[in-house]
Amino acid sequence: MKARVKWLDNMSFVGESGSGHSVVMDGAPEFGGRNLGMRPMEMLLLGLGGCSSFDVVLILQKSKQQVLDCEVQVEAERADKDPKVFTRIHLHFVVSGRNLAADKVERAVKLSAEKYCSASIMLGKTAEITHDFELHEAP
Repeated sequence: MKARVKWLDNMSFVGESGSGHSVVMDGAPEFGGRNLGMRPMEMLLLGLGGCSSFDVVLILQKSKQQVLDCEVQVEAERADKDPKVFTRIHLHFVVSGRNLAADKVERAVKLSAEKYCSASIMLGKTAEITHDFELHEAP
């Protein structure tokens, strides 16, 4: 895997992935940024949420669950002093579908957290990561 980050100006950067996608990152105004893009640490949380969601949906599909929507809400706390690593992260999955089995959703979330999600396992080295979920029956 490869990536490239190029400084634009002030505290703005463009990140380019090896798969050919780009994203703008910027710093907070108090650090010289202009709020033109996400903060780099926000990108880490998005990566965690994306990695976990990918796993959960894939595991549920393989379990023959009729998933129609999956959203994960990610909240994090950071250390007060540098390096301001994440110390706590909570992922709340909202899964919608037809006739979803709670035990299968719980299993998918657990497997992602403990076995498959590289981002979760890596960030878990510095942060306490917790998970929960809610189910919504689709009409």
